[in-house]
Amino acid sequence: MMRRTDGELILFWTLPAVALIWISAFFLFPGFLHPMSPTMSAEEVAGFYRDEAARIRYSMILFNWFGVGLVPVVVLLALQVRRMAHRTPILSYSLIACAGGPPALFLIANMFWLLGAFRPDRAPDLTMLFNDLAWITFSVMVSYLIAQCLLLALAIYWDRNDTPVFRPWVAHFNVATAVALMPAAFTALALDGPFAWDGLLSFWLKNIAIATWIIVMGVVLGQTIMRQRRSAEQVSV
Repeated sequence: MMRRTDGELILFWTLPAVALIWISAFFLFPGFLHPMSPTMSAEEVAGFYRDEAARIRYSMILFNWFGVGLVPVVVLLALQVRRMAHRTPILSYSLIACAGGPPALFLIANMFWLLGAFRPDRAPDLTMLFNDLAWITFSVMVSYLIAQCLLLALAIYWDRNDTPVFRPWVAHFNVATAVALMPAAFTALALDGPFAWDGLLSFWLKNIAIATWIIVMGVVLGQTIMRQRRSAEQVSV
């Protein structure tokens, strides 16, 4: 038990590094501080990639590590779900299955941004195609995240332990996060307005919701792991 708890702590303390990478990459990538508009012409998009090629490359390399760093977070949550009083482990297995989706799609979006900056002197129409692929993939990947939040909320609601692993408000928070992510699934339907990839709902609400989820669930995970560690020590005594 102690070895498993120690392993959880090691994974847990990777979270600050993941957060630092996310913040650094977000501010380094020039396409996020002032989100690129879907209405930009091919020449404008090509000019952006020519002028900002170095920053795009470096920021995407950082984002690659951020995408990989999300996997331990979901695995830690799946371990906690496994400890809940359920009749079946299906929820923890489903949560683990969701762990690979967002990072994989995030890495695909990064690849398209990198391709756009790799040869910035290529034909503007091709650069625009890579840019569209990157933004659409990045924006609509929320289905896995929504499923992840709802599965976690369902597991918490169904937990029948005398002392629940997570408190009910954590389930409510995950449902609210899932709702906040849903508008981004419709990004491909709009070139402007709140549903466009640079819009209030599809960009700002989505990314704020993801950042808030990482912070809140990181704190909740840390508190839970430390509580379980203390309980294990008391039992061993």
